[in-house]
Amino acid sequence: MPHDHGPHGDDHGHDHDHDHDHDHDHGHGHHGHHGDVHAHSHGSHGHHHGHHHAPARHDAAFAIGVALNGGLVAAQIGFGLAAGSMALLADAVHNLGDVLGLVLSWAALVLGRRAPTSARTYGWGRFSILAALANAMILLVSIGAIGLEAVQRLLAPSPIQANMVAWVAGIGLLVNGATAALFMRGHDDLNIRSAFTHMASDAVLSAGVLVAALVIGRTGIMWIDPIVSLIIVATIGAGTWGLLRDSMTMALDAVPPGVDMAAIDGWLHALPGVAEVHDLHVWALSTTENAVTAHLVQAEPGPADALTKAAVTGLRERFRIGHATIQVETPHIAAACALRPVGVV
Repeated sequence: MPHDHGPHGDDHGHDHDHDHDHDHDHGHGHHGHHGDVHAHSHGSHGHHHGHHHAPARHDAAFAIGVALNGGLVAAQIGFGLAAGSMALLADAVHNLGDVLGLVLSWAALVLGRRAPTSARTYGWGRFSILAALANAMILLVSIGAIGLEAVQRLLAPSPIQANMVAWVAGIGLLVNGATAALFMRGHDDLNIRSAFTHMASDAVLSAGVLVAALVIGRTGIMWIDPIVSLIIVATIGAGTWGLLRDSMTMALDAVPPGVDMAAIDGWLHALPGVAEVHDLHVWALSTTENAVTAHLVQAEPGPADALTKAAVTGLRERFRIGHATIQVETPHIAAACALRPVGVV
């Protein structure tokens, strides 16, 4: 041929004819003088809501979450310094990271609604991946600082005002629990999932600080405070790892979490008339949308419309991948395809 396209689809000049499906899905058949056919489909993405990204109701959730947690951070820092509680300050730093994460995720939600342009042909959807990645990195930096200070406090415990810490931690428990409830739906989106995970973990950690303050008030054992801080660090680290792994995976154009490449490859091979599948790639367009490209080799020359239709429809309905670019080739064309060898990108 050769065909030359990157991880975001094929780039060929062929004549177009259009076949429109329901629910704004559409396929494009491209018939060129080489006999190969391309089909593009932008489906509904199943539970991913197509190109609408996260529902608009999450705007209010983000606004409320940022306001509540911003006020909580200010209160925790002020009372934490006054009470001399490292655990309370640790929770404040964590909450500050969550506020920044909420702002980034909110920005990604807003930018993701912008229409594609000639300069940004995929729109701003990928910013949601960067927001999730930045969120994870902010949390990791935060727990590093918390852990260092907690170790120093463990070696040299300082007195705290347990009653003040308990009151502020109790308020934090209510605020974080209410904010987490705002994001209980929409976990298909990594941004929404990260917001929920952070708020829910904050509620649990605030409960831990509350319990620690009550125990210190009764026993006077000061080292309980830095111990709770270290438990907070371990808990945040464990929860953040999954977010970091998933967002890094998406940012590097790896197969998105939850996508079974072996199942997709096997299903495409099983389509009637398919003798071979190569140049199969799946990557994330955003935290809610995935895309796929593949070359299908027909065993016998003939019309490719039915095959392309079956491929794009199945990818949308079975695997919830609504942005599909399918190229159908004859064995002769496939033999000359520069992207046929395994390992060639």
